[in-house]
Amino acid sequence: MLYEFLSEHRDELMSRCKAKVAKRSTPRASNEELKHGIRLFLEQLIQTLRFEHSPSYSESRRVSGTSHTSKTPIQSQIGKTAAEHGGELLRRGLTVDQVVHDYCDLCQAVTELAVEENASVSVAEFRTLNRCLDNAIADAVTEYARRRDVAVCDQGTHATSERLGHLAHELRNLLNSAVLAVEAVKSGNVGLAGATGGVLDRSLQGMRDLIDRSLAEVRLTSGLPTRKERISLGEFVDEVQVAAALQARARGLGLTVEAVESGLIVDADRHMLTSALSNLLQNAFKFTQPHGHVLLKTHATADRVLIDIEDECGGLPPGKAEELFQPFTQRGADRSGLGLGLSISNRGIEAIGGKLRVRNLPGKGCIFTIDLPRQL
Repeated sequence: MLYEFLSEHRDELMSRCKAKVAKRSTPRASNEELKHGIRLFLEQLIQTLRFEHSPSYSESRRVSGTSHTSKTPIQSQIGKTAAEHGGELLRRGLTVDQVVHDYCDLCQAVTELAVEENASVSVAEFRTLNRCLDNAIADAVTEYARRRDVAVCDQGTHATSERLGHLAHELRNLLNSAVLAVEAVKSGNVGLAGATGGVLDRSLQGMRDLIDRSLAEVRLTSGLPTRKERISLGEFVDEVQVAAALQARARGLGLTVEAVESGLIVDADRHMLTSALSNLLQNAFKFTQPHGHVLLKTHATADRVLIDIEDECGGLPPGKAEELFQPFTQRGADRSGLGLGLSISNRGIEAIGGKLRVRNLPGKGCIFTIDLPRQL
């Protein structure tokens, strides 16, 4: 009887399973004897086979379950413990391959030892062994995948909640500053042309930039298609320059916008391009040293259009240029904002078929370049 053979050689079978696991790259779970692992499965397999050779044949289904192809599958002891085993492996950081291999190792160990001991296994017993293995693997993998999906969802929800919290915090601060400035103006003691008016301007501009950046991120994250149109670079830069000049003046910085060559055309999503260029200019104003200067110029090659934004931030530490486009990365002493502007700008430019690069000018500043295909 197979159940007698398994009972007699259970320690040898477990030893062989451990030896097989040790040959793989992730042996730690089986070495620590997981609570719902292969040893418990082996005991349940023995119990199932014993029931099938007794008057209590129907009890075997309670232990091992019916075939997964059955129209009336039942919850079994093997299914329950196999699901817990899959969950344990996930918690320990192992892959789904480990889940499958654990049960396959036992099957191989049983087969190899049966051949060595010249033990006979009937067709019915072998069918039961396969059914138990099939049910255990299916339930373990299903539970592993379910818990992994839940964990990924929880991580995504946490990250989204954290980001929304930061966004709400920034908006509240900007709005509060704007409300206080308006109240001061309404009192009649200050005018819009003074420092209070400057606070109001900066607060409103900050909310506008924050909302514009957030809308761009929503479009990128949700996978909404870009809406490309033919854009005249001369007219586009003129529009951006109006708001940029106000921001530069509010910070006490100089801004030079070089004239754009006539006839330069790009095929791009206007909102994405506006958001990216506005973010880059805002970044330049934020990090340029006091009384410094920012330069915006556009030039072209035979098939490309290049928009350069040059600041006077003092340059970057060696090796830091590559990190600037990573989310939540900030530089300099000014830690306001989420550190998402450059990341969103980079994704937005890539979404419309362009590239965003940065070149360090040691001791002086940086040049961010938007590189787009030129439309002839």
